[in-house]
Amino acid sequence: MNDNSNILRKISLDIYGIFKSKINYNLSVSDLTKISVSSNLGQLTNDGVLSVNTGRFTGRAPKDRYIVKDNITENKVWWGDINIPIDQTSFENLYNKITKYLSNKELYVRDASACANSECKINIRTICEIPWSDIFVHNMFLRLDRDSVEDFNPDWTVISAPNFFADPKYDKVKDKNFSIINFSKQIIIIGGTGYTGEIKKGIFSVLNFTLPVYKNVLPMHCSANTGSNGDTSIFFGLSGTGKTTLSTDSSRKLIGDDEHGWNSKNKIFNFEGGCYAKVINLSKDKEPEIYNAIRPGALLENVIIDDMGAVDYSNKSITQNTRVSYPIHFIENIMTPSQGENPKNIFFLTADAFGVLPPISKLNPAQSAYHFISGYTSKVAGTEAGINEPEPSFSACFGAPFMPLHPTVYAKMLINKMEKSNVNVWLVNTGWTGGPYGVGRRMKLKYTRGMINAAMDGELDRINDNNYHIHSVFNVQQPRECPNVPSDILSPRKTWNNDEKYYKKAYMLSNYFIDNFEKFKEFADKAILDGAPNIK
Repeated sequence: MNDNSNILRKISLDIYGIFKSKINYNLSVSDLTKISVSSNLGQLTNDGVLSVNTGRFTGRAPKDRYIVKDNITENKVWWGDINIPIDQTSFENLYNKITKYLSNKELYVRDASACANSECKINIRTICEIPWSDIFVHNMFLRLDRDSVEDFNPDWTVISAPNFFADPKYDKVKDKNFSIINFSKQIIIIGGTGYTGEIKKGIFSVLNFTLPVYKNVLPMHCSANTGSNGDTSIFFGLSGTGKTTLSTDSSRKLIGDDEHGWNSKNKIFNFEGGCYAKVINLSKDKEPEIYNAIRPGALLENVIIDDMGAVDYSNKSITQNTRVSYPIHFIENIMTPSQGENPKNIFFLTADAFGVLPPISKLNPAQSAYHFISGYTSKVAGTEAGINEPEPSFSACFGAPFMPLHPTVYAKMLINKMEKSNVNVWLVNTGWTGGPYGVGRRMKLKYTRGMINAAMDGELDRINDNNYHIHSVFNVQQPRECPNVPSDILSPRKTWNNDEKYYKKAYMLSNYFIDNFEKFKEFADKAILDGAPNIK
């Protein structure tokens, strides 16, 4: 749905404890852009796109995200380093401080919704201190028509105040920034960070709790698209693995690029109304759909702009996590509404910097659950301070920082849905081949697309009855041939030209998998544990 310009409705924030503020309600993106530029909160590129700097935080701060421990969450949330508990009194104290801080200020309020499926839809009200935060909300959530605005009542409220800081000594939080979810009050408060992704990930965390518990719906940190035959493909993957790039394909209709649900009617539906894509090294040749979506109305974050207003997408001097948000209709080939049926293929994307995983392999149900819970990718030198060699990175269910329940809850739901839909599951390595990072080279995008297309079209299974062989370390089915992909690429061992070095590194990675899975073993049954790799 397109930008609804300045829908008039008089609202009050008194019920939130925010008094005497000037309320800008559901402003148009063009007006919010003008306010941002005139207030020196952003600048326009030579294409008329607003570019902003989010400040100290250019990504999520998962160690500063809290959930109020109460009657709803106490016995359901998987408490620990990811889901950090905070008591109701501490929440109330911070809530009163942040609402007092926002009183008497000019604020930006928007009513929107999440979930394209009507049975799961929730109404959301956001109260933002910064005008460009409101642009992000407009782009990323489902936009309301005028009729829906008139009788709108929010189910959840998100309060975002980047310039409000907690006092860790008194507020029982670790740092000055925080994001706190209160399921009893159905409120999220965010302070001390301008990174817009905290807003959407807060709502995603809410849905990750409520949908499995109350709706029997599997929430997924994934992208999804659908083909001309109505077959839906799902792409799981952590940042930098190609989730958005590979699902945004001109030959298939995009359902969404980040957050989806899988319901009991075997439908996949998007939570959002937009896309939030990484733009580091973006080019028109390699990713034309995303590149062309960066037009007036989109919001660029933390990119470098030259004196002529041109964006240098290769410049990572602020962060490697440069981003753009835009409404999903900025992509030409989309599903309307954002739902798909008949899931046929699931792809687990990993950027293996050790260069030992096959570029594509087929998983059985046990391996699917094991790799889903593991959520593996890797970090390479330069991505974070202190990282000089490739390091494994595991994020349960490919989205641990916003998964409130135990990972095995989601994994068992996935297994159940896979069995009912007879879906194929693939592990795709978009990382290194011919050796580890620093020795080998990154897998070419055209080869990865070719392998994924062959999997979706069923060509990998049709080549011959003997097209797969079992990887001797990870036990996955490795294809011997794939149309439009050189056969020597398909075997990582062969690309190394040194079996001893290859197997030494492969077993090293398998041991990382085993060590990481120790914390899940007591909750996982044999059907999941059978998916583990071999160890030497």
